[in-house]
Amino acid sequence: MGTLSGKTLVVGAGGVSHAAVHKMAMNSNIFTEITLASRTKSKCDAIAKAVQERVGVDIATAELDAYKVEDTVKLIKETGAEILVNLALPYQDLVLMDACLEAGIHYLDTANYEPEDEAKFEYHWQWAYQERFKEAGLTAILGSGFDPGVTSVFAKWLKKHKLDTIRQIDVLDANGGSNDQEFATNFNPEINLREVLAEVRHWENGAWQHSPAMTHKVEFDFPAIGPKNMYLMYHEELESLSTHFPEIERARFWMTFGDAYITHAKVLENVGMTRIDPVMHDGKEIIPIQFLKTLLPDPGDLGAETKGKACIGDIATGQAKDGSGEKTYYIYNICDHEECYAEVGSQAVSYTTGVPAMIGAAQVLKGNWTEPGVWNMEQLDPDDFMDMLNEHGLPWQVHELDGPVDF
Repeated sequence: MGTLSGKTLVVGAGGVSHAAVHKMAMNSNIFTEITLASRTKSKCDAIAKAVQERVGVDIATAELDAYKVEDTVKLIKETGAEILVNLALPYQDLVLMDACLEAGIHYLDTANYEPEDEAKFEYHWQWAYQERFKEAGLTAILGSGFDPGVTSVFAKWLKKHKLDTIRQIDVLDANGGSNDQEFATNFNPEINLREVLAEVRHWENGAWQHSPAMTHKVEFDFPAIGPKNMYLMYHEELESLSTHFPEIERARFWMTFGDAYITHAKVLENVGMTRIDPVMHDGKEIIPIQFLKTLLPDPGDLGAETKGKACIGDIATGQAKDGSGEKTYYIYNICDHEECYAEVGSQAVSYTTGVPAMIGAAQVLKGNWTEPGVWNMEQLDPDDFMDMLNEHGLPWQVHELDGPVDF
């Protein structure tokens, strides 16, 4: 496609989009024209107003039903966009990939496709697009958030610079933030609760090991946060890391939750409020988890009252590049909720997903990630992405540990 001019279409106007579009506007040498589209145009207009006030950059807005491929294609043609950054719900990944193929532009998202009627986090639907994107000469980047996203780039950076192989990897996600809410999720409540209450899977010895949700708990002392209870969960980067780094013997994902969160989530599940199948209520069909989402605080509105830090990273063990035997490294970022809010008006969870979405799109527009096909982050060269993390608000550090994790 030659050199790209930087025209970008962002779909979705939630908290992640708010952070990503602010950071794109702060890098107008890369993102020369930004259009923000969503089913609710007023949400786009509110983000555009905030960007103009904070950054002094004008962005265009549009109303879009992302489920209608022909509408997305029309908008792509009208805007001249060269990349579509999908920050909408993961249910819309495939229709937006279809639109990119039809319109002839690159694609990037932050979360893998899942069907609305089943909590299944798997890449096979999107990996099936590999040949179509390759034949079209287009690039699709999957999962350019933090986890998945940065955690996969961290693993690739370790493999490029520190370790010849990765024998085992643990992804650790700690949100040490607090707010005044009795119960609030730190990203989209519907997606959050579907993820948290799903059956746990981790990769070990060439097969998926299964366990019930919220049953495996370990206390870990997180940098800048302190000791927190973290729970074994399934997360989509386990599938892509174990696929693309076949030497991995064990891959696990952990996330911290307070006791009150666990209690609320279990009660809501027990009374049926997290069901994703339709039920009849008062003569109308409703989906309980979508009704629950309406009742819960919008995570995008909690930035002003959220205090504390988040720490996300990888602990990986493998054979050292220098031939000195097996080594273990902990590579992570520490992000401060209040600093994120001061910079872009978002709390750290939206920021840590929105900034990598901007950086991933920048890799495409800069010509670094333009190999035709469908790619996960650990398949791509990590170096410029890692440099941009340091430059744009998500600095990382890496430390050698005494040995492999003992949990």
